[in-house]
Amino acid sequence: MTLSLPIPPEIVDRCRRQAAIGALCAARVTLPSWRELADPALIPAAVATELAAVGPDQPHGKNLWRVHWFNAADRRSRAGLPGHLVLPESLTGVQAPIVVLLGRRFPMIGAHKVLAAYACLALRLITGAFDPTHHRAVWPSTGNYCRGGIAISRILGCRSMAVLPAGMSHERFEWLARWVADPTDIIRTPGSESNVKEIYDKCAELARDEKNVILNQFSEFANYLIHYCCTGAAFEHVFSSVKTIRPERRLAAFVSATGSAGTLAAGDYLKPRHGTKIVAVEALECPTMLCNGYGEHNIQGIGDKHVPLIHNVMNTDLVVGVSDLASDSLNVLFGGNVGRSYLAGRRKIDPDVINAFADIGLSGLANIVAAIKVAKRLDLGADDVIMTVATDGASLYGSERQSFLARRYDDAFDEVNAGEIFSRHLEGIEDDHVLELTHLDRKRIFNLGYFTWVEQQGVRIEDFDRRKDPRFWRGLVDSIPRWDRLIGEFNAEVGARRAH
Repeated sequence: MTLSLPIPPEIVDRCRRQAAIGALCAARVTLPSWRELADPALIPAAVATELAAVGPDQPHGKNLWRVHWFNAADRRSRAGLPGHLVLPESLTGVQAPIVVLLGRRFPMIGAHKVLAAYACLALRLITGAFDPTHHRAVWPSTGNYCRGGIAISRILGCRSMAVLPAGMSHERFEWLARWVADPTDIIRTPGSESNVKEIYDKCAELARDEKNVILNQFSEFANYLIHYCCTGAAFEHVFSSVKTIRPERRLAAFVSATGSAGTLAAGDYLKPRHGTKIVAVEALECPTMLCNGYGEHNIQGIGDKHVPLIHNVMNTDLVVGVSDLASDSLNVLFGGNVGRSYLAGRRKIDPDVINAFADIGLSGLANIVAAIKVAKRLDLGADDVIMTVATDGASLYGSERQSFLARRYDDAFDEVNAGEIFSRHLEGIEDDHVLELTHLDRKRIFNLGYFTWVEQQGVRIEDFDRRKDPRFWRGLVDSIPRWDRLIGEFNAEVGARRAH
């Protein structure tokens, strides 16, 4: 089936929209606007009061109002500033401050991908593109997005299904088993993090049933828009706070693993405001953007072997390759008593900083390594702030840590091993596998997407090509107020029906 893009901010089916209104009325759920999620100070006081009685991991409709960056460390209360960690030079070896925003504070799944899942399903509900009484939401992912989709679907009264590789961490599947309505709603496809096409192939099979609606994060422009609107603003809030300490600071670079490319939209938000360079990170074992590569890696959550449709390639400035050996090794260093003892005792790292790495999972570790590479390549100094993100926390990768320890160290990890990891994967980081993109480089990466989206997935060539033009992306951003108006109108009709 030929796909067109993106979904316009208009009602496409009034009957299905009425069914969605009825479902949310029954579930007693009100949808937050994107403006409220970007700035939770706008959330009504009555909602905040009711939210206090709801746990952040409950399948409760009120948790929609926690799908933002301003949750405090307890994940229940609201903070004045998004949770973040500023890494010291003693750890990174570079003068440039590296600021990491913490996605683990998001509700239900402990990862910021729940924000994209909310946007993708909510837009289909308010336009009448999804009927909860008839359709089933299918969430293809390598882990966090499909968990977010299952959580959002459940509290909105929608049937759903997760599609992810069988080789992902045990913790992902344990979470899914607790949240799905039926074990058959979890579909395991062959392979692991590197096997995205196998997910697509399964979704193509499922799409033959018209009841299944595929919400593919790699091509859903709601994913791009919500991160532009909310994640971009969150980074700017944190940078403003960092800048008050030292007014001469500038936001030099925004670093994010490609993944679905949704988070990279925050770079599009920051670049015109601060002159920020946008850095896309990928696994060195599968260097798709760097050299049209293939392979297999374990930086879980970042995808590979294709260029996402929602990646604004022509606005990207650098590509950095990071080995999964680095992220797996750092997961061991920060995740166990031996490594933490070494860091505090031999390296004199602040224990609070070490403990904060509980909020940083594999892709976050890869982002930090990439940020250090960028600082070294661009000769960034103390006034040059680099910002990046930890999508999720270390608790999702305990099984991966044990597997790596058994495979590489025969479960006999000591301080000598910890020192070797620090020396190689932090102190010894070089600016290798870093490409500063020319216009020709951008065109090459952009063209690489043709084979996935036009030849395999049926996107019209005209739609594919118009993504080269900056006006396409500006038009998307200009639609955000219209989406919020549709959410407001939808909520008003839900409220009116509830009143009767």
